[in-house]
Parts: sequence; C-alpha cells; structure tokens
Amino acid sequence: MIDSIVVGAIATNCWIYSQNAECAVIDPGADPKVIISRLKRLNLRPRYILLTHGHFDHIAALPDLVAAFKDAPPVIAIHRDDGKYLGPNAYEVHRESFTAAAGNADYVDALWKDMPQADELLSEGSVIGPFTTLHLPGHTRGSVGFYDKEAKVLFSGDTLFRGDCGRTDLPGGSWPEIQQSLRRLSTMDKDITVYPGHGPTTTIGDEAGNTY
Repeated sequence: MIDSIVVGAIATNCWIYSQNAECAVIDPGADPKVIISRLKRLNLRPRYILLTHGHFDHIAALPDLVAAFKDAPPVIAIHRDDGKYLGPNAYEVHRESFTAAAGNADYVDALWKDMPQADELLSEGSVIGPFTTLHLPGHTRGSVGFYDKEAKVLFSGDTLFRGDCGRTDLPGGSWPEIQQSLRRLSTMDKDITVYPGHGPTTTIGDEAGNTY
C-alpha cells in the first residue's frame, strides 16, 4: 500500500509505504500530528524513516515522529553526503540552506526541534527494507531515490517531478549532476511509477523524453 500526505507550507509529499503491519515513512516534512494520526488510523508503525535528502521541508516532522514511536524506534536513513542535515550541528546547516532558498530562515526557526542522528548512512546500492538506494546527486549532494524493483516503484525526492526536476541553486546543488541523474533515471524501465517529493505521480516513460 502506498499512502500520501501533503504536508507543510511547501506542500511536500510524505509517503507511507507499507508491507503487512510495518511501513516506511518517506520524507516526513512537516505536520507530525497528521502523519502520526494517519499511521495510527492505518494501524501501522514505522520500521524505517527514509529521507530522500536533507532539506528541512522533507524532515521537519522527524523529531516528533521518532518520539511518538520511541518504544520501538524506527531506523532513520539518509545518504551519507546529506548526513550533516541530522544530528547536533544540523540547525546551522538548515538555517544556511533556507536562507539561500527564501532569503531568511524564519520557516526553520518556527518549526525547529533538535534533529536526531541517522541510524544508517546510505550509499549507492545500499539496501534498506524493500528498497535499493540510487544516489542521484544534483538537488543536494546526497539526494537519493528509493527503488523497489519488484514493485516497480521509485520515490524520487526532489530529483524528478512530473514535467520538471529539482532546483540546483541551493548549497550542494549542481545542474550538471542533476542532469546526469536524470539521464540515469531515463534508462530505467519505462513503466516504473515515480512518487516525487512534490506534486503528482508520474512514470519513467512519461518523463524520459523531457528536457528540463
């Protein structure tokens, strides 16, 4: 089952991907009470919290989500190149990133709670739950896709949207790198369903011929 909640002022897609009574929560970007309520309504508990990258609008609900399930803590996973967005020094990293994006860090300051450390720092090819990690730099250095080959499902974060791709003008962004990541995705099976960090779903086939 794949369920989605659009969270926060930046309308981030938080995805719930479930198998049996356990699930992965992907990019809990805001509105932790809403995410927790949805999980309880579905009778699910998160085995994993997977972060496609470290930007604040994809992780702001993480502290409350971890606290709500502290009796059986979920595994928090992010690519090692974005590990700086978690842990004790994360606040300044997020303020710098959001100031570059919006001209100030008011959004971060309004929602800030100390970020936990990652339990797993992922690399290209890391397997976590049903997913293989695809390192897709460009939006950030550590942007990834979470790919379930058996189900033909890809959670693409802010690398690939329907008809568009992620911005590259923030710290750690790179236009040449995101173009390379997009070319890589375009070679995958055309019938893979893509669940992006913002906006509606798409498929690899629908996006493969696009230039952004």
